[in-house]
Amino acid sequence: MKIQRRQALKTAAATLFAPAFVRAQGGTAPIRLAMVEALSGAFANTGEAVYRNLLWAVERVNQRGGVQLPRGARPLALERYDNKGQAEESLAALRSAVDDGARFVLQGNSSAVAAALVDAVAKHNERDAARRVLYLNYSAVDPALTNERCSFWHFRFDAHADMRMAALMAVLRDDRSVRSAYLIGQDYSFGQSVLREARRQLGAQRPDVRIVGDELHPLGRVKDFAPYAAKIKASGADAVITGNWGNDLTLLVKAAREAGFDGKFYTFYGNALGAPAAIGEAGIGRVIAVADWLPNLPIARSEGFYQAFRQRFPRPQDDYVHMRMQLMVEALVQSMEKAGTVAAVPVANALEHASVSLADQQGHMRAADHQFQQTLVVGVMDRQGAPGVRFDVEGSGYGFRVVRVLAPEQAEQPTTCRMVRPTA
Repeated sequence: MKIQRRQALKTAAATLFAPAFVRAQGGTAPIRLAMVEALSGAFANTGEAVYRNLLWAVERVNQRGGVQLPRGARPLALERYDNKGQAEESLAALRSAVDDGARFVLQGNSSAVAAALVDAVAKHNERDAARRVLYLNYSAVDPALTNERCSFWHFRFDAHADMRMAALMAVLRDDRSVRSAYLIGQDYSFGQSVLREARRQLGAQRPDVRIVGDELHPLGRVKDFAPYAAKIKASGADAVITGNWGNDLTLLVKAAREAGFDGKFYTFYGNALGAPAAIGEAGIGRVIAVADWLPNLPIARSEGFYQAFRQRFPRPQDDYVHMRMQLMVEALVQSMEKAGTVAAVPVANALEHASVSLADQQGHMRAADHQFQQTLVVGVMDRQGAPGVRFDVEGSGYGFRVVRVLAPEQAEQPTTCRMVRPTA
């Protein structure tokens, strides 16, 4: 039964060059990275987008010779575990990954899952020092995870929700067309924190903006957003502020378009995964998104980075690049090489001080709370070919023109973390 359970969770061992690399190195064992994500169900598209990004990062490391350690180079092996978007499934996947030999767990889509993994990894590491695990988080952005719930074993490589909201507010603060806002989000820790921070930052930076709606909806269970869209339109809101992601965002913006809502969308994730195509022409100049990187970012090596990804994954529907995931894998490799081992504590000690760059994008880990500090950019949707929009998104004909860039020191937020480090 345990073997059957493991096989159900582990859908693939996926790195293109690891088998040939191992043979060339005389049987050098790969370093297993366990990706725990929704690969089925309502958010399967988000899990697959993550997989493509991590696979590309792993391939790049293996192509240059793998992780250089004192006893010889070792390749990375990326393995997939389907958590179906559920916390309990994620805990089962964690147990399977550890049994399979993984010592690095990668997850991000869902802060509820992340919170469960933070606790589970800490308990596992206390019980089983010989098989300690590090948890690398690339998307779960509930601020609590690097504040009151911070953990020595957890490292976050995405900007948390308060950082992302501050970037959006840097644009909304100067947008005098917005006099009223409708706040809507997914009803779990992340969605709640987004709306809470939106209220706080609006009060501080745009007290003249009236909040005409403030509601949460079930995560991943709403199939028809028409009733929500009708309320948004009836409220007279000039803008919607939302942290929705995946189908919950795509269906929301599509319903708003069909309802005739002509206001703006200030979003965390409106730049991909079907959202631009869903809103279409109505989104031009009206959909604003914050990200750690955008394809039309006007820096020297950004274009080559993006084109290399598109050559690797040429299908339009696969077009969603995460710079932070590339930097995360680079930081992990750097830290293993600096530590000279894959053991959890030495790697964590090195990872606390990691500083990495790729395609002219830079970032560094803050040791105090294990929150990665990096550039944030805000873009507004426009037609491909408009000034500043060379590249579109997912073949939709629409892309994002960069309107604000925040350097790491501008995006940084204080922390309340009281880090407890292991004594042995």
